Amino acid sequence: MRGNPATHQFAAPGSLEAVLSLLASEAGEWMPFAGGTEIMVAHAAGRLRASKFVSLCGIPDLRFISTNESELSIGAATTFSEIRKSDSVARDFPLLSRASSWIGAIANQSRATLGGNLVNASPAADSSPALLVYDAEIEMISVRGRRRIPYSCFHLGYKRTALAPDELLLAVHLPRRFTGHKQYLRKVGTRRAMAISKVALAVTALIEDNLIREIRIGAASLAAFPTRLRRTEDALLGGAITSETIAAAQAAVMCEASPIDDIRSTANYRRRVGANLLNEFLRSTASDGSST
Repeated sequence: MRGNPATHQFAAPGSLEAVLSLLASEAGEWMPFAGGTEIMVAHAAGRLRASKFVSLCGIPDLRFISTNESELSIGAATTFSEIRKSDSVARDFPLLSRASSWIGAIANQSRATLGGNLVNASPAADSSPALLVYDAEIEMISVRGRRRIPYSCFHLGYKRTALAPDELLLAVHLPRRFTGHKQYLRKVGTRRAMAISKVALAVTALIEDNLIREIRIGAASLAAFPTRLRRTEDALLGGAITSETIAAAQAAVMCEASPIDDIRSTANYRRRVGANLLNEFLRSTASDGSST
């Protein structure tokens, strides 16, 4: 049954300070929204649980892309269209730039925001694998102040995040130190575009003399929330890229991944695809193929 707008309350304070004040006055009662792409879907399906909504539209403190010598910062209300078109993002973080082109159709990309994609906390979030392998940090804000945590610590469980009831996701910060890394990102879905991923995998690796000096593996749809495959990383770290190493890494993915069965795929299929994607990255790297 379709939702009824008359049963919801909306506010548009127009400033960051006013939004934070509202969130603090009734902690947990107000749902912030910017693009509203997920909210519209839930409303149309009659499963919109929140009753009070506060708009983040038109607040410049939340919509920006800026750089300094050490990091690139993206405001939570920045759209995926803006991220996709950013030369700074494409130069330093090509995996995030590519993932931004996966967010539905162009119309969706022009409304959907980075912060909304993360706070929605879907296990299949398109931007998450890239942010995980780039060691992103999440900055949150409330009337009590600001705090930053690694993005890898942001998701606490299925649809659960580290945001307090009175907090707002302010920005995502990415360290500018991955230009020398091999980089890989691939999404497997029902269609090439406008499809929720069955599995997505991102990898950044620093390889010297065929030895893996650093490696980060981020995955979507291989657990109850977007996650780093740290045990698989440990199985590869410091080793040479050989057939034996690749086989061991694939086995590690099969063991570490804990996906679910749902209408899009089975858990066993997701494990196998995740292992095969890692195999693809490692073999392309070993043969000096392009992995970006």
